[in-house]
Formats: sequence, C-alpha cells, structure tokens
Amino acid sequence: MKGRQGQRVRLYVRGTILGYKRSKSNQYENTSLLQIEGVNTKEDVGWYAGKRIAYVYKAKTKSSGTTYRCIWGKVTRPHGNSGVVRAKFRSNLPPTSMGKKVRVFMYPSSI
Repeated sequence: MKGRQGQRVRLYVRGTILGYKRSKSNQYENTSLLQIEGVNTKEDVGWYAGKRIAYVYKAKTKSSGTTYRCIWGKVTRPHGNSGVVRAKFRSNLPPTSMGKKVRVFMYPSSI
C-alpha cells in the first residue's frame, strides 16, 4: 500500500481546560472543567458523557523513549447550561494545564 489517499481523519474533538470545579471559597482539584469545541448546550453534552480525554504535554526528561506524556480521563457530566463539561482524570491535572488543549476521543460509544 502506497501513501495514504484523501484527507486525514481525526478521531478526537479539541477541547480547552477552563480550570477546576470550585465554589466561592473552595476548589476541587479532582474535577476539571472543559469546553469542547462545537458543544454549546447541556443537551449536546449527553453524547460526550463517558468519552475518553487525553491531556498530552511535553516534559523535559525522556521517559520510555519520548518527552511526551499523557494524562487520561473521562467526561463525567455537564456543568451549567452552556456546554461546559466536568471531567475526572487518573491523576489531577496540574495548574499549568489551565487554558491548554485536550483531545476528547469519540470512544467508548454508548450506543
């Protein structure tokens, strides 16, 4: 098989990390808030519930032959009415991740 024909297929949607879930005086680092591209209502979030998320970042030292690392998580539920979602990650996201991009994968499918 020679070179790939046609357009590249992306198996994820881009999202942005907004911050941690919080109240006026407390912040809950174990739950992160994300804005997924193209999701603007609470109803749209339903399809993304349970989907896997990857926060890919670059580290200074090599580990397993690469400087890229990944923290996996999943979408748990909506947050408010504007399409923001709550997500839990295997290890809490670092504060430096705020405003950075994540990949929201199209699997696992609930259908």
